Amino acid sequence: MATILLVFIYIFYIGLGIPDSLLGAAWPAIYGDLSIPISYASLVSVIISCGTVLSSLFSAHVIAKLGTPRVTVLSTSLTAIALLGFSFSQNFLWLCICAVPLGIGAGSIDTALNNYVVLHYNSMQVNFLHCFYGVGVTVSPYLMSLALSDNMNWRDGYKTVFFIQLTIAALSIISLPIWKRVNQASSQEKPIQVLSLSQMLKRKKVWASCGVFIGISALESTCLIWGSTFLSESVGIPADTAAALITFYFIGMTLSRLLSGVLTIKYSDWQIIFSGQAVIFIAVVLLLIQNSVMAATLGLFLIGLGNGPIFPNITHLTPGLYSKEASQSIIGIQIAFSYLSVMLTPVLFSAVTTFAGISVFPNFLLVMFLLMIACTIILKIGDAKSRTKRQNV
Repeated sequence: MATILLVFIYIFYIGLGIPDSLLGAAWPAIYGDLSIPISYASLVSVIISCGTVLSSLFSAHVIAKLGTPRVTVLSTSLTAIALLGFSFSQNFLWLCICAVPLGIGAGSIDTALNNYVVLHYNSMQVNFLHCFYGVGVTVSPYLMSLALSDNMNWRDGYKTVFFIQLTIAALSIISLPIWKRVNQASSQEKPIQVLSLSQMLKRKKVWASCGVFIGISALESTCLIWGSTFLSESVGIPADTAAALITFYFIGMTLSRLLSGVLTIKYSDWQIIFSGQAVIFIAVVLLLIQNSVMAATLGLFLIGLGNGPIFPNITHLTPGLYSKEASQSIIGIQIAFSYLSVMLTPVLFSAVTTFAGISVFPNFLLVMFLLMIACTIILKIGDAKSRTKRQNV
């Protein structure tokens, strides 16, 4: 029964990924259709991320009260409603209104499902979980590109994705009895330790791990929101083709999480994390020295390939870095900082492009990568010191 539940959880995580890549893929068509500045994409992204940050920070309280199954139902339903709203948007204000439930719906389910799989399954399943997130973010921009090829009809793209998300919401309701049976069969279930924000921020390792999540999400959100525009404006690719090519980032991310799930049999979480960061470095250098369609596409693919396994493997380390009881709260703040990065990075990049232009895209990715690698090293040193102390006790 636990295996059946895991399959459902994988499907729910597809639903988490589906909305995340739509805005960036559709934006070249949206801002032209609604006659709004190109930089307004950042404002919509900020609203979505604000809702997600808040729901992530309060997720431990909500999950402790409602439980993971009910949070899953509420979250998938909210995102489905938001996607439907986007499909009917006729102005920028309506986009902003629909962005609110989209953000709120993402935060709690992300922390809830991550913590549940981390505690009840092994590293392989955690990587596969995030692989299915990659399926969601890979499929949705492709569907949007098909809609854009039909007279730039981005609204139909959102409608198509709404029906997929509605199906996933229905499956979350169907799964409720399975959650109940699995939880009743588990005799090792421990209560959630709800930590306050101040309690968590007093821990140095929390700051370092949050820094890693900021770097991960900065790379992803920059590619997600601005990658299509970079390909269109700087490389010179048509908008519908750019929307399709951005899927190479998500193909790389999905593939790497599938491979890293298998590699966890032989290699540690830390080995996989540092290997992924080496691939990111190669990708950023490629984007810096080349400005062709092939180089840009390969660079985006390699960034996804390297960045993909870092999130799930850092998450899997969380109970060991802290404790199983506190992991729900810690994962909540890690994901909150992740979405805080998603919220602020597009704004920061938008400000940079005002002075330097969209061609600064690869340079910006390099800065975000250096932040991530620095925090990863700090976290690894802290983890090694903690393990040494425990061994000496």
